[in-house]
Amino acid sequence: MPTAVLTDRERTAVQAYLRLLHTVRAAFGDDADGPPYGRRPPVVPPAVLAEAERALADAGLAGNEEEFFRLLHSWFPDR
Repeated sequence: MPTAVLTDRERTAVQAYLRLLHTVRAAFGDDADGPPYGRRPPVVPPAVLAEAERALADAGLAGNEEEFFRLLHSWFPDR
């Protein structure tokens, strides 16, 4: 399998996305069997979302999800 060589900005975008992904997963918690109406809705800190958006824009990937996810998969195939 070929290894992708990312630019610093692309790497930053991938890392910001992974932080966002982990934050969202943590916000939803592991209690998927419980009723969603019994808990407060999950909240993603605006700073985490803003970081991901800024990193995507800086890497020239804003609005180009296909290219971004190709990079993400090549750099981190388990996601």
